[in-house]
Amino acid sequence: MKLITPVVFSATMMVSLAQSQTKGALPKFEVASVKVSADRASPETFDIKSNRLTATSAPLSLLIQLAFGVRPNQLAGSPNWFSEERYDITARMPGEENLTQQTFKVPLQLLLAERFKLVTHRETTDVQGYALVVAKGGPKLQKGTGPPVGTAIRRGGLSGHNASMRNLAAMLERPVGRPVEDKTGIGGTYEFELKYAEGTEPSAESSLPSVFTVLQEQLGLKLEPQKVAVEMLVIDHVERVPTEN
Repeated sequence: MKLITPVVFSATMMVSLAQSQTKGALPKFEVASVKVSADRASPETFDIKSNRLTATSAPLSLLIQLAFGVRPNQLAGSPNWFSEERYDITARMPGEENLTQQTFKVPLQLLLAERFKLVTHRETTDVQGYALVVAKGGPKLQKGTGPPVGTAIRRGGLSGHNASMRNLAAMLERPVGRPVEDKTGIGGTYEFELKYAEGTEPSAESSLPSVFTVLQEQLGLKLEPQKVAVEMLVIDHVERVPTEN
């Protein structure tokens, strides 16, 4: 099943929208430089500091994921050169307007639409994934200790401070390699820290159990394979060489 959301991002539409708004106009970079990276072997970086955004040796797939707030498995229609080409970007907001983890997204969307002629739309489709549900015996959860919410994922483990079941489901997508939907029906926020063997199966190289086992033993939850609804960002058009600065 596919449900198409009629949201299309293009340079013409977004700039037109920004110009038509007399109040709360879309934030846009005042100055921006976008270049094909001369050194593809350099490690990719993405940094927001004050009113500036800087990316070095960044693949376009990463920039799109950050701009639209999607995960790698939510990106569809990527051209085969996405993993080959890298880009260097420096951009500055007007005046002293500082960027945050949320406010950089719209300016970056505009920049990608203008320089790469990026056009996308969103679709909701059913894919094979997991449902996070309560295991037999009930949940074993420790109540959260108060704001702010804190989550962390590392190799062989994850942790949550004052985190919801929805937060946990999102974090579990990395170790299991598939979308995870929260179907526990449990509200509120909780404290948890899980350590597990890398991969979805027990490994002779690790004394730790799999993430599936740890989840059930420590939190009283389990992952059931099933189709889950995932919103995809579909790339309709994108150009490899950005327009001139």
